[in-house]
Amino acid sequence: MPDTLADADLALLETLIAKAKAHGAEAADAILARGWSMSQEMRHGKPETLERSEGRDLGLRVLIGPRQAMVSTTDIGPEALDALVERAVSMARVVPDDPYCGLAEPEQLAETWPELDLLDPQEPAPEALIERARRCEDAALAVPGVTNSNGATAGWGSSRATLVASNGFSGTYASSNHAVSCSVLAGEGLKMESDYDFTTAVFAEDLEDPVAVGTRAGERAVKRLDPRRPKTGKYPVVFDPRLSGGLLRHLAGAINGNAVARGTSFLKDRLGERVFAEGVVVYDDPHRRRGLRSRPFDAEGLPNKPRRLIDDGRLTTWLLDLSTARQLGLQSTGHAARGVSGPPAPAAANLYMAPGKLSRDELIGAVEQGFYVTELMGQGVNPVTGDYSRGAAGFWIEQGEIAYPVSEATIAGNLKRMFAEVTPADDLVFRTSVDAPTLRIDGMTVAGN
Repeated sequence: MPDTLADADLALLETLIAKAKAHGAEAADAILARGWSMSQEMRHGKPETLERSEGRDLGLRVLIGPRQAMVSTTDIGPEALDALVERAVSMARVVPDDPYCGLAEPEQLAETWPELDLLDPQEPAPEALIERARRCEDAALAVPGVTNSNGATAGWGSSRATLVASNGFSGTYASSNHAVSCSVLAGEGLKMESDYDFTTAVFAEDLEDPVAVGTRAGERAVKRLDPRRPKTGKYPVVFDPRLSGGLLRHLAGAINGNAVARGTSFLKDRLGERVFAEGVVVYDDPHRRRGLRSRPFDAEGLPNKPRRLIDDGRLTTWLLDLSTARQLGLQSTGHAARGVSGPPAPAAANLYMAPGKLSRDELIGAVEQGFYVTELMGQGVNPVTGDYSRGAAGFWIEQGEIAYPVSEATIAGNLKRMFAEVTPADDLVFRTSVDAPTLRIDGMTVAGN
């Protein structure tokens, strides 16, 4: 991706903002997103698809009094942009009032921001992607008991986001992503089981060895053969790290300013209170170097920073952009995110739970009878009440040891109690943008036989 695009994109958006002001906009901001990607799929050692794409999207937001309108386009030619400005200003004159819309005040804006090392300058050759996928699948198929492949994929992507606003903000940054994944099947006929594994990183040099990824995918599929249904009852449930981050996603949704302002969050009245077990800490870090969702400033040009969302189990803050902060009578927390076709909205960056003091083996070893969950199905979570019910598969725990595979089960509880009862292990690994260690929650309902 040519670095020379940065100055050109900034100049283009500055011109666009000037045009919007000349056509009657009282304020305006614009975002330009460029993206490049390539992926290679392989199955049984044969390349199936090699895809490459390049794209750009531009979004313009104009404000007239308490009204705002957003328009977007993929055409950045002069005539198309003139038409875009005219359409946006015309729409802003007639849309309903929004008393909470508006740009940041100049004194709120980020003036400097950190260098986060988010761009791998080396685009991989197609042959490199083919080799990553091949090595991953070969390793998975070499595991005894693996009988078929759903395929392996190696991908790369790069992007640049540029934001310019009439309040004086102007900023741009680029990022990249590499990934390798594999899914295989074990067993025969009607007694087949599948599993997967993956690795993803900003820089290719930080990817896990594709052979290790493939081997784990194969071993996990084989371990799932001949599953049983568990006996219905209340048991400790242990969440594998591939799934434990999902609980943090539910937390992020519950403390999102939009949900709090609407009163549709089960945590809407809990700010400052203990909502997790004592000692639990949850961070959001937009400034993690080489973080998968790191960003040097937020989508409204405000400074952002690492925060403890949960500190010693207590909820310390909401996730706020300018609009939700105004609705709640608070200040933005610098969590605005945005696409090209809509207004900013709050979103977390790199979310993670700090590791606990027990090892994974110690966490499981304290369980006399319980369920180690490695797969969840369905979306049975009520964000208003916190009620939680998901299809699940994994392994049964007996006397502190993994005993046998389990499938066709359901786990249920309520997120308020689940958060309060969570115990983290010490095995945190940063693999995605939302990470947690192995987690145990005592007393959940498990439904099976």
